[in-house]
Amino acid sequence: MRINHTLQRLAHGETVFGCAMQVYRSSEIPRAFAAAGFDYVFIDTEHGGFDLETVQDITAASVAAGITPIVRVSELLYSLVARALDVGAQGVILPRVEDPRLLEAAIGWTKFPPRGTRGFGVLAPLLDYEQHSFAAIMEHLNAQTMVVVQFETKTAIERADELLSVPGIDVALVGPADLSVSLGMPGEFDNPAFVEIVMRLAAKCAARGVAPGIQCRSQAHAKLWTQRGFRFVGAASEQALLMEKARETVTELRAARGPA
Repeated sequence: MRINHTLQRLAHGETVFGCAMQVYRSSEIPRAFAAAGFDYVFIDTEHGGFDLETVQDITAASVAAGITPIVRVSELLYSLVARALDVGAQGVILPRVEDPRLLEAAIGWTKFPPRGTRGFGVLAPLLDYEQHSFAAIMEHLNAQTMVVVQFETKTAIERADELLSVPGIDVALVGPADLSVSLGMPGEFDNPAFVEIVMRLAAKCAARGVAPGIQCRSQAHAKLWTQRGFRFVGAASEQALLMEKARETVTELRAARGPA
């Protein structure tokens, strides 16, 4: 059965890198990301426009290419979490988490009994058409499914000790855009006060064996947070990387042409 290589690397103390997909509905993108060397693809159904069939195609292409598909659901609902996993996600990103009791329930939705409350709706493609017992399937998927919890509000930061105490969290993922807005410093990602708050969260993660993560809007910020010890680091998105490289290419070509 399928192995979650990103989860394995985190368990071994490694740092993993990913990139978001938000705009382009193409299963070729995770194949390109895998070829480039990314560990995971962050499939965004909170801010992106992907429907479930698109997510299913992207997750299948990701697994075939050897990159871990992780889906951010749009809100904390059982149906959204369970269906993302049933169509092939190897992990879920839970957004806008603030309530420890709701977080405990949401983590339970990702695991089969006795560890959780996920319903058994495992379809053949998820197992690559292999034949296994219910017990073996549930044990394997419980062990291979990642839970990524987003910290993106002032309230979440204030309740960090309570939230991080909920069992079953693999990664605490900072959402810097919304967090900076919530803290009253929108977009000020280099503000020393913002950096200090995020680093305090990382220290709390380390104390509880949770990997600190962050989804950055640029390669430069992803590099900075990697150097600060973050181990689950997202570097922008497919459309941002395309635009960045396109602008760089056009600028260099026009400079080579010389004055018009």
